[in-house]
Amino acid sequence: MCNRILADHHNSTFVGIRCVETDLTVAGSAERLFGEQSFDTVVVLAGQAGVRHSTAHPRTHVEANVVAFVDLLEACRRGGVGHVVYASSSSVYGARNETPFAESDRTDRPVSIYAATKQAVEAIAHAYASLHGTALTGLRFFTVYGPWGRPDMAYFSFAQRIRRGEPIDVFGRGELLRDFTFVADAVEAVRRLVRRGPQGGDAEVFNVGHRQPVRVLDFVGTLERALGRAAEIRFAPMQAGDVPVTCADPRRLDAAIGRWPWTSLVDGLASFAAWLERWDPLPPPRRPADAAANGAAPTTAPGARLPGVA
Repeated sequence: MCNRILADHHNSTFVGIRCVETDLTVAGSAERLFGEQSFDTVVVLAGQAGVRHSTAHPRTHVEANVVAFVDLLEACRRGGVGHVVYASSSSVYGARNETPFAESDRTDRPVSIYAATKQAVEAIAHAYASLHGTALTGLRFFTVYGPWGRPDMAYFSFAQRIRRGEPIDVFGRGELLRDFTFVADAVEAVRRLVRRGPQGGDAEVFNVGHRQPVRVLDFVGTLERALGRAAEIRFAPMQAGDVPVTCADPRRLDAAIGRWPWTSLVDGLASFAAWLERWDPLPPPRRPADAAANGAAPTTAPGARLPGVA
C-alpha cells in the first residue's frame, strides 16, 4: 500500500521536494503531518487500488480509500488548504456499454468494492465542498500505465510473464475494451489542474482518459511487439467486478486545461518495455545455435523473439 504525501521543501535528494513517508491509515498521521508543515495545495494519489483485490480484502480498501481520505480532508480543512486534488477512478461508471463515459453519467451502480469506495470518496468530497467551502477536484483515471506502475496491473504482470516465457491469463477471452492512458499524459493533466487552481468552493470531477478504447487481445499483441517476445495466452471468463468496456469522454478536461498530451499505445508500451528492461534486466533468450551446442533441439516456445521484430 502506498499512502504517502509529498511536502514541498528544499532538503531532499529531489530538487525542491522533500519526501515524507507516512501511512495515512494510521489514525492521527495526517494531523501530525499538517501540524509540522503547511500546504497550499494537496494532491491525493494515496490509496488501495485493485478491483479483484478489493473482493478479497474489502476492509483494507475502505480503510485506505475512505477513512484515510476523511482524515486527510479534516487535516486540510483545519490547515486552511486552498485546493485538494484527489484520485477517483473510471470504475465508478460500473458495468455499462454506452460510450463514451461522461462525468454527468450516473455512478450509483458500482460492481466492485473498489469502485464503491471511489464512489464514496466523490460523495464525501461533495459534502466537504457543501459544508466547508473546500475546493476539491476529483480525477477519474482510465487505466493508467507506464514506467513505475503497479506490478499487479495487467500490462505489468503480462509483460513480466511474457519476458519469462510464462503463460498469461486473458479474461473475457480478450474481448474486453480498455481506455489506456500513458502515465506521463496523466501527470501533465494533474499538473495543469493544479496550476489552474480551484474554481470556487465546489467539487469538480474530470475524466482522465482519451476516448481510445482498445480490445485487450489487441493490447497484448502491441505488448508482444514492444517486448519482442511472443505470449502464451490462456483464455478465461470475466472475473467478478470486471466491466466490459471503459471509454472516457475527455471534453470537460479539454475545456478546463486545453488539449493535453496523448501518447499512443504503441509509443507508450515501447517506452514501458524499454524502462522495464533497464529496471529488471533478464538474460536474452537462448539462440538456436546455443541450444544445439548444449544438445537441445531448437525451440520456438513462448518467450522466443518474434520473427522480424528487433
